[in-house]
This record gives sequence, structure tokens and C-alpha cells, in this order.
Amino acid sequence: MRRFKPQARRRDAPVDEYIFNQSVSDFATVPVNHPVETVVERPSADGRRVHSEIIPIAPSSPVKRARIESLHQHNSSQHVDVPEGLVASELYNMELGGFFAPPPPKPHKTKSLTPSNRLLHEFLPLRDEYLREFLRLDGCGDASEDLCPGCGVHPPRIRCRDCHSGLLYCAECCVRNHGDNPLHVVECWDGRCFTLTSLKALGLKIWFGHPGCSRRHSGHMNFVVLDITGIHEVNVEFCACERRPEMGCFRTQLLRRRWFPATDVQPRSAATFRLLDYFQKLTLQAKTTMWDFYCALERLIDGAGDVPPKRYVAFLGMARFYRHLIMLKRGGRGHAIGGVSATTAGELAVRCPACPRPGINLPDDWQSASAEKRFLYTFFLALDACFRLKRRLISSALRDPGLGTGWSYFLEPEPYRKYLLTVTKQDEMSTCSGLAALDYANTKFSQGYSVTGVGMGVCARHEFVQPTGVGDLQKGERYSNMDYIYASILRWLHRRLRKVVSYDIVCQWFKNLRERLQDLPPLVRLTLILHLCAFVIPKMHIHAHTLACQLLFSLNLLAGAGQTDGEGIERPWANLGGVASSTREMGPGSRADTLDDHFAFWNWCKLIGLGALLRKRLDNAKREREIQQESFKVFSAEQAARIPAWEKQVLDYERDPSKYKNPYEITTKVLKESDVRLRLAEEEAASISRGVPAVHDVGPSAFIFEGLELEEQQRRIRAQVLLKKAGTTAQQIDIIAMRRKLSRGIARFRKLQATYTPGALQALARRDADPEEVPENAPLMLPSALSSAERDVGCIAGVQLVENVARDAQCSEALLRLRNQLHIKSRFFTYKELHVRNQGANTRARNLVARNESKILLHSAKYQAAWAALRNLNGGAKSGWRKLRREDVRTMEDPEELTKREALRKKQTERRKEKLRRLREEGEFLASDSDDESGQSADETDDGEADDPMVGTRAENRREVSWIWTGAGSTIIFGRLSYLIKKANLIGKAPAGLAK
Repeated sequence: MRRFKPQARRRDAPVDEYIFNQSVSDFATVPVNHPVETVVERPSADGRRVHSEIIPIAPSSPVKRARIESLHQHNSSQHVDVPEGLVASELYNMELGGFFAPPPPKPHKTKSLTPSNRLLHEFLPLRDEYLREFLRLDGCGDASEDLCPGCGVHPPRIRCRDCHSGLLYCAECCVRNHGDNPLHVVECWDGRCFTLTSLKALGLKIWFGHPGCSRRHSGHMNFVVLDITGIHEVNVEFCACERRPEMGCFRTQLLRRRWFPATDVQPRSAATFRLLDYFQKLTLQAKTTMWDFYCALERLIDGAGDVPPKRYVAFLGMARFYRHLIMLKRGGRGHAIGGVSATTAGELAVRCPACPRPGINLPDDWQSASAEKRFLYTFFLALDACFRLKRRLISSALRDPGLGTGWSYFLEPEPYRKYLLTVTKQDEMSTCSGLAALDYANTKFSQGYSVTGVGMGVCARHEFVQPTGVGDLQKGERYSNMDYIYASILRWLHRRLRKVVSYDIVCQWFKNLRERLQDLPPLVRLTLILHLCAFVIPKMHIHAHTLACQLLFSLNLLAGAGQTDGEGIERPWANLGGVASSTREMGPGSRADTLDDHFAFWNWCKLIGLGALLRKRLDNAKREREIQQESFKVFSAEQAARIPAWEKQVLDYERDPSKYKNPYEITTKVLKESDVRLRLAEEEAASISRGVPAVHDVGPSAFIFEGLELEEQQRRIRAQVLLKKAGTTAQQIDIIAMRRKLSRGIARFRKLQATYTPGALQALARRDADPEEVPENAPLMLPSALSSAERDVGCIAGVQLVENVARDAQCSEALLRLRNQLHIKSRFFTYKELHVRNQGANTRARNLVARNESKILLHSAKYQAAWAALRNLNGGAKSGWRKLRREDVRTMEDPEELTKREALRKKQTERRKEKLRRLREEGEFLASDSDDESGQSADETDDGEADDPMVGTRAENRREVSWIWTGAGSTIIFGRLSYLIKKANLIGKAPAGLAK
């Protein structure tokens, strides 16, 4: 009951007072067969009044009553704790819809929580113990402070950090114990704490040469050696007795003890081999710079500020020379006739063992292989440039020459430099590709740099850097640089070997390539056999090219390419990104030596992992082959009549591409509405010129197409209204103006219907029209909306034939546009997954996806409306087009992948909910949860489709697709179209009653 409190008249709003005159006992009795009445209140249109309506609710079902009785029987013998003032029957049960006794409480189960890092969790209570042991190591521990355990005479004061025992010795015993470990770090106990000292201060001398030398020569008094234990000052003595020629000079004696001298005459510094090895592995794997490594080495022994003698410059030279010697050793130059000086270009490079090399891994008759096996003897080469590997205008080749430039991966510097001096300015801006490769050529980005990047070639299938296949770029990615690099790589390949060249700008670069190669210097000059070469664009980069490039240079359309993607060259660039900042400040020689070492490490890692890689690829190929074979069988069965012609086209094109047409070129002659409308208008004009009188100023074709345009406007308005309600677009759409325009068009169309389809007006008159019906829902009553009897009597003969042709064109064009929008949808999801991160960008991306989704719905609705109209015009017979179902409207994805996506999404949702539940149990304060109870993520799009990394990422040749990508519909040729048009015009002049 509701009433207002009586008050004096004033401006304040009345105060509502609610008085309930029912008690809880009124609800305690459960009705059995009597209907329950409830009240529904609705506000009036002006919002000032409330209308109440009493609605009876049917009594509960017998099944529900049985469940209630069983629940009462189950709880009759159990005690239930209820709040004070209520009885058990006064608790409301949501499941049963009334006040009933609650179920017995379930025992609470406490779930044990497992920490993410079990080891750290176990360490927490042991922190005090570990800390005490750390402090104990700073003292003497259990060591005796009275007698040295070595001699038993002197008091022990010296402890070695690196020895295992950790005992204290006297100075004499410590020196004697470290004869074979002269680079250990020692400390001296002063009664309160340990202070750093050195074995040199204790009197240790490091002898080189042979044992028992009678005459020794002292080295430099400040001799410094770099080791993984730190930087040490040591006393060294060299052999100077009669066996000096046998022991060698000072540098030789150091090398024989695995110490690398900094200079060749009277060395004052050295580095141990294990330090140089350690630094090389660290910089190759972790890309640690030499400066960072040396700074850490300085602070290794004492981090309190006492800096050891500076040997950074000496360390630079030793590390660089050591790398070079290791490369020579691994290249077998130590056993070669002629030694190091006889090393030839590219000899130190690690070659790919899987790529075809005649005389090594190919049979003797490989040149006479059949056409089916020629792909086995094809070399796949990938070219590209990296603009991160710049070098500033620092030093020169005369001041900083390379130690072995040209012997492994970099080009021979001098011939390459002389050739570039002869190259004039090149205007090579691409007219095709939207990539940044050629846009760097002849630009201002080279200011302040001697080298703007690096061009390189790798084997596309196994990603091995090719010998003499790396060259500096002086001013962008010019043809002259890439031509020289390409020709230098081909020096090591057999002339008769088939070659596939992958390059992201190959559509521009391969033009006049043969002539440019003949103009190169004699060292790399060659004559290219074009019929043994194929040029392709990598699979990712090709999407930035025009359609013509995608047809001519696609790896998917190249026989024998398999699963090669051509993008393997991007992976070495990613590996070298960490050294770009350090090599930018190097001289030309040191930079080339450093990059050569990194290229060698890359190739070596590829070599040792090649077996596992090929096995993985083989297993994947077998699994995918089974899936694709099943799809191929289904597709072949659907297109059985066309397969012989297709096979002939493909074989002819592969045999001679210059003579035969590319069978993969899209030559779909889509029957568009504009084409049909033009032909109809031409035929009508020809009929009028022959003296055939027209029924109306507006011809029958214009009448039909005006109705189709109004139908399209209705679909668009409905879509815009839906978008505005859903709030998926920020545009303010003037729905009222669009509806006003549509109403005027429908009124004009009604006047034309009186001439061409008077039966439609009669059908409209018999229809009960809704006074609040909006224009987009008003029926247009085209001939296809009438029954067969109504069309025979109430339409001018031939009008339905015009609509038949127009509807067929609608199906064809709508299906084509639907495919395009699905392609765009796939690209949107791929871009959003890879590049969109913050909230603003996500919102904009979701709006783009929503607008594209509305276009997909429009094209789908247009196709389905045209399909239904064709079916009605043909009396329910098949029209040649398939019915479009909701599950058919999808991108070129594998149906199995869709199932996997659903499983993945469900698994992610369950994991997310479990994580939130665990955090709440652990007492975490969750300010705002991005997930609701249903597990819906904030990253999901407005139409409920979550972003998925698998969308659009599956390779083109690994997909199973919907019929909209493979099925062919009706194809009314223009001859048949002309016949229908003429027939419609000849009988269109007769009155409706005599037309038949």
C-alpha cells in the first residue's frame, strides 16, 4: 500500500511513505493450485504517472511441488540455524521461488595454496640462518689463528677466496700453494676484518718457460693480466737460459701458458684464454658490449672504488685478434698449405650442409633429373637490407683495416669500394611497394653516417648467411649495392643450378638485372641464365604489393616452393639487433670483424640445430598433408568437371610462363548490377528507336532497379539504427532525414507500380498496415514478393524477367563484396592482435571492426534477399546459388581451428576466473575486475567475438574454407541476358491482360 503524508502546501516534493500491512506468515503458506497474482507497474508516456496491471501467475507444476515436499522431508530432522526473529519456513529459496527451509550448510573445504616459486617460499623462514652464514664468511670461521695448517710454525693470516678449503695460511704457505693458481684473489686478516691483498704482494712469481730454468728474465714490473676472476697485477719471469730458442720469445712463452699477450714485443699486459672465451660466448649470445664487460671486470675484485690499472684499449685489441685467430683455426687454416696468407674469399664461412652443392651432396646425374624432381636441386636465396646496422663517420679503412674482411661473410672491401666509386646517382623509388626499402634510397637519412645499413643474402630455407654475401650500404638500398652482393653470392653456386631469389622489392629490382650484372667488375661479373631463375616476394611482404605483383611473384604459386616463406632473412636481423648500438661507433675494420664473428655464431647454431629443425618440419608437413588431402578430395569432387581444364592450364603455364596465361590470375567476370542495368537501358533505347512505343517514361528496367535501390536503402537504415542502439559508433546519424528521403522514394515507386505491377498495389491494400510502421520496414512489393498467380495477372509481362536477371547480378556482386569485407576483417584482427595495446587504440580498433561487421551483415542480407527472390521467381526451383547460412560467413579459416579457438577461449576464461578466486582467497584487494562473473573479458569486441591470435595467421595453403570461397553460383552469360531483355521488351508493350 502506498500513500502520501498530508502536509502543508510548499515547494518541496511530497515524501513517499510505504506501509506494508502483510506479515511474513502470509507468505509462509505455499499455495498449491491457486494462481498467484503479481503487479507490474509501467510509467506513462510523459513519465508523470504509473499504470499498475495485475497479472495472474499459474500455480507451480506437480514436479516442482514434489521437489518442495522432498526438501521439507529432508530438512524435518535437521536443525537449521536461522536469524533471530524468523522461523525456518520464512527463508526465501530462489530456486523454488518461495519461502522454504534452507538446505543444510556444506562443510567448508580449505584448499591448499601453492606458491608460484616453491624454492623462494621455502627460503623465507631460513633468511636469518643464511644471513648468519654470510657474516661468518666475513670472519675467520673455524680457522685457527695460532698456527698455520701448512707449516705449523707461523700464524695464519691469509685466506684465498677461490680455493675450496677456505682455511687461513701464512704468507709462505699461501705462495707455495698457489704456484699453479697464480690468479686467485687473496685476503689478509688484520685482527678485525679481512683486507684485500695480492699474491704479488706476498712474493709470488709466475715462471714461464720450462721447469728448472737456470736463468730467468723478469718481465715488466707492472705486468697486468685479465682473467675471469678479475684484473691482477703479477710478477712474471721468462726463460732466458740456453733453451730460450726452444721456449720461444716472451709472447710465445705466454701463449703456451694460455695467456694472450697485448703486444708482440715486451708485453706488459695479457688476457687469459678462458677470459677471452668467456667474453666471446657472452657477447655472441647475450650481446654484451665490451665496455660493459670490462667495467664489470674492474669491479669484480673490489667494488669499493679501488680501480685496477686501465687496460681497456689493450683488451679491445686482444679480444678482436683472438676472435680472428679462432675463426682461422676453425676454418682449418692452421693445417693448410700456404698458411693464413693463402686464405681465399669466403673460405672461413660456415656453409649450409642441406642446400644443394654439386660434388658434395648431389648425385652425379642431378642435371638430368625429371621435371618432378627438379625442385630437389633448387637453391633458394633470400636478399634483404637492415638499416639498424649503421656506422657513423668514425675512422677509416686505412686507420682501422679489417683482419680478415672478405674471408668469411663480408665482401672483399677494396674491389667493392672501387666499384661503388663508379656508380652514379640512382633514382629507384618504387612505384609498387609500400614498404620502406626503396624509400631509403637517395634520402637525407645518410647524413652523419658512413654506412646506413647492411645488405645480406641467406639461404631462404635454412637461414645460413652466405659466403661474401654481406655488404655495407652507403646511401640506402640501392640497386648497385644489392647487385654486387647478389653476384658475389652466385660465385659459389653452380651455373646450372636452379635458383629462386626472394626479395621484398624484387618486382622492381629484377628489371634489367641481367644487363646490370654484366656491367659489374670482372671479379663478380656473370651472365645470368634467366630460365634457371625464379624471382619471388616473401609471403609477408607481398601483401604490400599490387595485385599484379602478387600473381607474378608469389611463393604460393611457384612449383617446388613447398612451405618456404622467404622471410627467413628477417630472423638474423632480429638476432643482430642487440649489437647495432655498439657497432655504430666502431671503425670499419673492427665493425666488420665483429659482425663476421656474429654471423659465424649464427651459422654454427643453425648447423648444430639443423637435424632437429628438419625433423620438426617433416613431422608438421606429414600432419598438414593429411588434413589438406581430405579438403582437396572434397574440393575436387565439387569441381570435377573443371579439373582437366585447370590441370592443363597449370601445366602449360609452368612449362612456359611467357607463352601461356597465368591460370592463377583472377579473371572473374562478375555479373554486376551496373552491367545489367546498362544492357537493359541500351536494349530499351534500341526498341524505342525501332518504333516500339513505351508504356511509361520510366522503362521497366529503371522501375525494377529503383525498387532494388529502395530495398538497399531500407537495409542500410536498419543497419544504422542497430549501430546507434548498440553504441558501437561515435557518428551522429540523422535517421530522421534518411527515413524522410526513403519515404519520398517509396511514394514515387508506388506511382510506377500502378503502371507495371498493379497487382502489387492490390496486395498492399489487402494488407493490415501498422500505423507506427517505419519506412525501412514497409514492404516494397516487387514482382518477386507476389505469388505466381498475382504476377501472371497483376504485372506487365517481362517485368519479372528483368528482376530475375537483376537478382542474379545482386547475388554475384554481393558475394564478391562479402569476400572482400571478410578479408578486411581478418586483417583487422591480425593488426589489432599484433599492434594495438592501450585502451584508446583498442577502442578505435573495436569501432573499426564493428563498422566492418555492419558491412558484412549488409552484404549477407543483400545476398540472402536476392537468393530468396530468385527462388520465388522460379517457383521454388533451384536458382544456381546456394543458401547463405550464418556459419558460412567466415574468413578463410580451418573449421577445426574454430573449434580449437572455442576450446582455447573456454580454457582462458576458466583460468581467469580461477585466478580471481584464488586472489580473493589470499586476501588481495581487487580495485576493479576486468572480468565479470561470466568470464567475459574487456578485450572482447562488441559483438562478442574475442580477439584471437589465431585469426588470420594460418597460412594460405593450410586452410579449409567455406563454400563462399570455392563454390560457383549462377553465371548468366550476356547472350542469355540479351535474349531475356529482348523477350521482356517485345512483350512489355502489350497490356497486362494480353501479355501472356
